[in-house]
Order: sequence, then structure tokens, then C-alpha cells
Amino acid sequence: MPDGAGSAREQDLEARLRAVRSRISAAATAADRPEPHLIVVTKYFPASDVRILAGLGVTDVGENRDQEAALKAGELEALPLSWHFIGQLQTNKAKSVVRYAHSVHSVDRSSLVAALGKAVGAENGRRAEAGMELRGELDCYLQFTLETAPGSRGGAQPVDAESLAEAVLATEGLRLAGVMAVAPLGASPAEAFERLLEISASVRAVEPSATAVSAGMSGDLEEAIAAGATHLRIGSDVLGPRPAVG
Repeated sequence: MPDGAGSAREQDLEARLRAVRSRISAAATAADRPEPHLIVVTKYFPASDVRILAGLGVTDVGENRDQEAALKAGELEALPLSWHFIGQLQTNKAKSVVRYAHSVHSVDRSSLVAALGKAVGAENGRRAEAGMELRGELDCYLQFTLETAPGSRGGAQPVDAESLAEAVLATEGLRLAGVMAVAPLGASPAEAFERLLEISASVRAVEPSATAVSAGMSGDLEEAIAAGATHLRIGSDVLGPRPAVG
């Protein structure tokens, strides 16, 4: 790592990451829960930051914009990273996303399930023709809204949990990983995540192996861990203030 700003950034990220990992460990101990997987959300931050994080032991990174994610994944393809797409996904972006993503955390409608399945098939066809190794199944997290009134957080209605789970199970190339949600603004995160655990039970009734629960961000990771989150999506507490976006 060169001297100057680069090494200063590495020290900053190392300190922030250590603090977040300490919070996670303390929360897991307090709740008598296993420590969840940390997904560092790197949206708006450069590939150089992701490279530093990989050197610090981060293996899972999250992005919510396909164009940005595709560029970073391409630049860093030699690193042992799993890319998690966590943003709202348009069906016409499925073909691009399956080229690099290990998982999609925002599967919230049957049309997207179909698009992702078709895209995985096309991607493996492309790889086979090129003599490349085929990609594995795409992990799908069903995203649900936890808002009692229509909002902007996205997600399927809890009542649709079983039908959406069945749609993923019936689609070749996809694997039903579990559920995902964002705690509503102004509401109790603890209560919201307890509701997500109830939805998770409905999904596991359809597919017992779909045990993953993607919940918790910088401001509510303790509540998410207490509720049983298996994956946390942490951005600002690891990377700091969002850089200016032109």
C-alpha cells in the first residue's frame, strides 16, 4: 500500500471495520445468538476501498446499482469476493446482475423471479459456449415490506410469502436463501424484525433450508441480531460519510 492518502484510508477503514465487528460480537454475545455474516455495503465508494476491505478480511460486499456494481466486480474479479445485489432491481437488469452477483436480496415479485431464472440460464449458456466454468445457483432473498402503510422501502406483502417462495423453488438456476427487509423509518426496529422472523417461518414452511435472514444496518444492527438476523448490511459505519456524487 503506498504512503500518504492511501495508507491513511486503509487505517481509517481498518479502525471502522474493527469497531463494527466489535459491535456485532458484543450484540451476539448479549443476545446469545451466533454472529451473523457481515455484508459491507460499498455503494458510491470506489473499487480501491473494496480492495482495501478485501485485504482486511471482508469477503462479502453489497451494491444497489447495477452499473456501479458491474464495473467494480469486473475490476476486482481476481479477489475472493461474493457480491450481493441489495437494491430494487428492474427485470431488464437481471441479465447483467447474474454475471457477477452471488445473491440478490431484493426479490419481491414473480416477474423478477422469472427474469432472474431466464438470465441465469442465458449466462450459463454464454459461459458454456466460451468454455468457461458455469455459475452456481443464484441465492434469492425474498424482500418484504414491514410498513403498515404504503411506503418507499420496497418489498412484497407478507401475505405473498408462500407463493413467492414457491415461484423461486420452481425456477431452475435459483436457490431460495431466505428473507430480507428494511426496518420502517420511525418505527421500532425490534418490532419490525420480529415481524420479519414471522415471515421467515412462513417461507421455511415451504422450504426448510431457506433459513437466511438479511436484516440490520448501521443504526439497528443490535436489534437485528437479537431478532435472529443471519446477515447484516452495513455501509456508513464501515466506510464513513458518503462521498460527493457528481
